[in-house]
Amino acid sequence: MKIAILFPGQGSQSIGMAREFRDQSAACASIMDNAEKVLGKPLARLSDEGPMEALIPADIVQPAITVANLVCWQAFREAVGGQVALNAFAGHSLGEYSALFAAGVISADDALRLVTKRGELMGREGAAHPGGMQAVLGLTIDKVEEVLREYKGDGVVVAANHNTPQQTVISGSMEGLNGVEAGLLEAGAKIIPLKVSVANHSPLVAGSIPDFKAFLGDIKFNIPLVPIYFNVSAQKEYDPARMKEMMSRQIVSKVRWCEIITRMIAEGTDTFIEIGPKTVLKGMMKKIVPRGVKVTALQFDTPEGLEQVVEQLEI
Repeated sequence: MKIAILFPGQGSQSIGMAREFRDQSAACASIMDNAEKVLGKPLARLSDEGPMEALIPADIVQPAITVANLVCWQAFREAVGGQVALNAFAGHSLGEYSALFAAGVISADDALRLVTKRGELMGREGAAHPGGMQAVLGLTIDKVEEVLREYKGDGVVVAANHNTPQQTVISGSMEGLNGVEAGLLEAGAKIIPLKVSVANHSPLVAGSIPDFKAFLGDIKFNIPLVPIYFNVSAQKEYDPARMKEMMSRQIVSKVRWCEIITRMIAEGTDTFIEIGPKTVLKGMMKKIVPRGVKVTALQFDTPEGLEQVVEQLEI
């Protein structure tokens, strides 16, 4: 059994996420307590009580999801100890910071500081350069990018997330998104607007890179204890300087999730565990795995779910 741990990103937030683990484990509870001290934000109240509108600002939702991921990771470690050998980590966009922590690259405090600064900068750029994101279903990434290249208007629009073979998220100004709509529909796509106010992973947030790069300069990065597949390259990386450089570009780069999972499978990974709120990545997995290939896809964000994962792992 070759196991990869996956961490979800923005869009997976929910009221009460990971609360049961915090109620049951002092170590899990301390992660939230420490996060509030480090960041000076009432994350526990907002995460546990909402309303959902309170979890929308990027500087709140990004650390809130990261705390939930880290709490679930702590619960997993408490449940399995050293009984399970892990082969790889990956995180979807924001989730990559949880992967960096779990693999020993950065500390928990630095993970929280980084995602909060990331959220603040992305929110700033989103306010200065408004835009949006849309899921495009039913077309390959090549076809989507062909339609985008054919667009000759003044708007900005790029492929932001390659999630599955038939799902790409596009990002940009409303002028750009509207400008490519007819071409995508004509090619047979279904388009679903996403509830975001920032054109993430697009040139509209490029203004955040210099400030984030400077902030990253003071953060210590270590060599991963377990390999991480990075969003920017869809490949493993071990050099701390290279990892920092990729994380500074990740904000504006395409999330190559479909390539990451495809490569993991090709390199022998047969068990995937999504650790964190909701089942977004597990759902994508079903659409990525090639026909005839058998993999096990698991997920948990509650004690009951964790028990089922442990049973599946036959510990």
